[in-house]
Amino acid sequence: MSCIRFAILILVLLQSILHSEAQLYVGFYSGTCSAAEFIVKEEVAKAYSQDRGLAAGLVRLHFHDCFVRGCDASVLIDSTPSNKAEKDSPANNPSLRGFNVIDNAKARLESLCPRVVSCADIIAFAARDSFEITGGQGYDVPAGRRDGRVSLIADTKALPPATANLNQLTQMFSTHGLTQEEMVTLSGAHTIGRSHCTSFANRLYNFSQSINQDPGLNTLYASKLKRECPKGNNNANLVVPMNPNSPTISDTGYYVDVLNKRGLFTSDQSLLTSTNTTKQVHQNAMNPVLWKSEFAKAMVKMGGIGVMTGHKGEIRLNCRVINK
Repeated sequence: MSCIRFAILILVLLQSILHSEAQLYVGFYSGTCSAAEFIVKEEVAKAYSQDRGLAAGLVRLHFHDCFVRGCDASVLIDSTPSNKAEKDSPANNPSLRGFNVIDNAKARLESLCPRVVSCADIIAFAARDSFEITGGQGYDVPAGRRDGRVSLIADTKALPPATANLNQLTQMFSTHGLTQEEMVTLSGAHTIGRSHCTSFANRLYNFSQSINQDPGLNTLYASKLKRECPKGNNNANLVVPMNPNSPTISDTGYYVDVLNKRGLFTSDQSLLTSTNTTKQVHQNAMNPVLWKSEFAKAMVKMGGIGVMTGHKGEIRLNCRVINK
């Protein structure tokens, strides 16, 4: 055997060992369930054709999964009489959606490839497909995540609240290995989707002891929001679009809104409270291609937070229930 062939053989063996030790990698299911990503993409497209808002829900589902206990699909687990799960936290209920899309994809995959594709990977694939179907940039998703067996409502305190300031956001993202720049990039996910009025009502009616309306909120926009979210209305299902001009398109309209004091959340508008983040908001607003590319990279990095691989965790048979 020539030296070159021997070197190639050693390289292949090393890669095989690395993969067996459970690194996430692109094409993880190519030999065990080659249709996995295609099936998830089909289910996302089907759901999107019926409700375009579900794309934003699936991107958010991935974020809310990864920021609590890592990307382990713990956000999908149902509560039981003895345990309140993440999905029933006020941070997730009633705002989080897309669970049925994951269920449908999982059911098809279990029929085709039993006990192979994790719920955590399905969420990651679905988030990618949702970004792409709304006009974002497609990207390869490294896979091989395993599903967690724990879901606790108390752990959702790790999710950044809508009222967070820049320092709080930066710290919360840093805890998960994400930079401030990546935080600003990922905040652009708010270019699609909706928000419940309760998430920002304080900016309209109870900003501080001395001021009712947040002075950092565009006056005309505030008037519009007040019409859509009347004071004293306790309807938990009342919602408004995050980015009114293009709520179902992944574009940089979010950053344009922030620059014009039309960021819906306090956390959105906080991106203008430092020189560096303000510069990045301007850059993203002016360069959609750059933002989409950086968003794709940041999503891949976020998708690696706290993952379980190899023999850790499990491959859940039903994404809502821990295996017995």
